[in-house]
Parts: sequence; structure tokens; C-alpha cells
Amino acid sequence: MKIAGELVTEKFDYDGGRQVTVYVPPDPPQAVVFAGDGQLISQWGGYLEAADVPPTMIVGAYRTSDEDEMVRIHEYSPPFDQQRFAAHERFFVEDVRRWVRSRFSVALPAKRTAVCGVSASGEFSLAMGLRHPDIYGTIFSASPGGGYRPPAVMPSPLPRTYLVAGTLEPFFLENATRWAGALRDAGADVEMRERVASHDDVMWREEFPLMVAWAFGR
Repeated sequence: MKIAGELVTEKFDYDGGRQVTVYVPPDPPQAVVFAGDGQLISQWGGYLEAADVPPTMIVGAYRTSDEDEMVRIHEYSPPFDQQRFAAHERFFVEDVRRWVRSRFSVALPAKRTAVCGVSASGEFSLAMGLRHPDIYGTIFSASPGGGYRPPAVMPSPLPRTYLVAGTLEPFFLENATRWAGALRDAGADVEMRERVASHDDVMWREEFPLMVAWAFGR
């Protein structure tokens, strides 16, 4: 899809060289979405341009290039490898945000900032939102994996949270539904959507403009 905005890519020292691609909308951004699996999500700017949503920057941090899927899961999900998860968290929360502020002069308040992920990075978006609600006022989580589950005691305050999963991916739908119930019980503002879909990026990218509209207005 052609875009009117711009894609800017930077390589960071983290993990021997990790890329971040930023979609810069054609008009000054009124919101920003920080995303895991950035090689995928950073490419969705055109879908925002085609939708009735405010100009929104997408900051997409790429997943690991390691072919072992467990390495990606260990970066994105807190329970498995606390050291690797913490290193990636510092990269994502501190290094990437610092660069975005410097490079693009963008420093938006939490209520205009979301964290987004799909599948394993859907767990990561939930973890980042719960651990840093002062930074990410909204969580977008599509088809989250099941390694990271709702804590027995929820933190406060809680970000607004938009969850989506497909009826043809029952494992991921169960995970999303579990999170929706736990967050609602803790008093969070939650949107939970089910779609007739499997575990694929067609559903995720179609849902993305709806997430942005829900969080930041039309």
C-alpha cells in the first residue's frame, strides 16, 4: 500500500544491531503507537491514512533475527527469561523512546501514547502497559500468547486496553478473553472483539485502525 507519510529506519546497538522503523504521518502526529514485531506493524501507516483517525506515528521495534521462536518469546513474555526480558524492556522503553524524542521531537502524554503487539508481542504490549502505565496510556493486544497471564493483584492505575482475537484461533481467543475479564474486574476500560479469523496478520492490520480510532478519537 502506498503511503503519503514517510518510513524512517534506524539500527540500534542492542542485540548486535536491532532495527526500528518509524511511520511518520504526513501531518504532525497527535498520537504515537510503540510496537513490538515492528517489521510488521510499522508498515500499517497506509491503513491509518485510509481511515478516519488522527495523524498517528508508529514506532516499530523489530523482533529478534534469531530463528529460534523461543528467543522471541523470551524477549516478549516476562515469565521465561527475566534477564533477556529486562534487557529488551530497557531497549524498548528507554532507548527507543529517547531516540524518538530526539529524532522527531515527539513527546506525547500517556493518554496519547499506546503500546501494541500481536501474538507473542501481544503479551509484551500487556506487560509494558501494566509495568509502565505512566508512559503507555493504552494497550493494543491482538491474539496474545498465553505465557504471560494476569497477575493476582493488578497494578494501579491500569491503561485502557483493546483486545482482539479470532474464533478460528481458540488458544489465543482464550488468552485474550482471560485478560479482558481480569482487566474489567480490576476496573479497567476494556474493549474485547472477536472476529471470524485465524492467527494471521490480515485480521491484525484490519483491526489496527479501529484500535487507533477507539483510543484517540476519529
